[in-house]
Amino acid sequence: MDDRIRTILAHGPDLLDVSVDLCVLQAYPIMLMGKTSQSSRLPTGLTPLRELVDGYDGLLCDIWGVVHNGVAAFDDAVDALCRFRAGGRLVILITNAPRLSKDIYPQLARLGVPRNAFDRVITSGDVTAALVSKQPDAPLFHFGPARDRSVLEGLVNPISDLPDARICLLTGPLDDAIETVDVYRDILADMRDNAVKMICANPDLVVHSGNRTVFCAGSIARLYADMGGAVVFAGKPDAAIYVEALRQAADTTGRNIAKGKLLAVGDGLPTDVKGAADNGFDACFITEGIHTNMFGKMSAQFNAAKAGAAIKGMYPHLDLVGICDSLRWV
Repeated sequence: MDDRIRTILAHGPDLLDVSVDLCVLQAYPIMLMGKTSQSSRLPTGLTPLRELVDGYDGLLCDIWGVVHNGVAAFDDAVDALCRFRAGGRLVILITNAPRLSKDIYPQLARLGVPRNAFDRVITSGDVTAALVSKQPDAPLFHFGPARDRSVLEGLVNPISDLPDARICLLTGPLDDAIETVDVYRDILADMRDNAVKMICANPDLVVHSGNRTVFCAGSIARLYADMGGAVVFAGKPDAAIYVEALRQAADTTGRNIAKGKLLAVGDGLPTDVKGAADNGFDACFITEGIHTNMFGKMSAQFNAAKAGAAIKGMYPHLDLVGICDSLRWV
């Protein structure tokens, strides 16, 4: 086990630093209890998807870091999803992308994810648009790159400059190349002083794009909250995106599917794993995604067992049924 993980488990979240590989753990409160005596299953070695299919009717699968890296699809992950669906099971891709789901379908195709690998896509952008639509008269300021503007489609809110805004719809940094979100501290201070409510369309803090680490909207929203601003997070780990996933699962299959029949797969501890734990889904954790520097290579059974125990220490109420280096069938 990585010495940093051992330190976290021994001393608690206050000792977390803000390096890129650890800051993702700071986005949401984490309960650290050391050893647990939960009755739920705990993986003792690597668990490819083929070993988990029995007992599940569908997957709620993360995208970035699990199915692709922002540059190209992972062949093993695509193969695993296609094999899973070939058995008559459901695959819903659930992502903290700050855009509407209709924009993700062509993106997946460009990256090499075939349409037969999944049934539907749900984004935090979808959830964000639904939240904003409940306040149609509130002047809206969009904070994010132009590529995310599809999230505004269908909204009737007046679009305003920052001084007149009541809502800030945050989709990401204005420049992906920023090295710290502190560059936005002044504009965030103005928003706070004007009592602007922020709706964060992507709770992720960072993401790996190829070999680069890119800050996400969650890092900006966290800074705003630390400065005293009001923030609502849309997407994982909050409940709304999982409620939508259950609705779409029922719509796709023509029947209600119990939470216990859906397996959540993801590489983010404070998003995918916490979301599964808080919302009652079993989870399979992929180690070589956003946390690849934390747990080391999972080739050894010992390492997988230690990683599983560490995750259970963070989320004692989680039913962690699988852990693997990557999403793969075998």
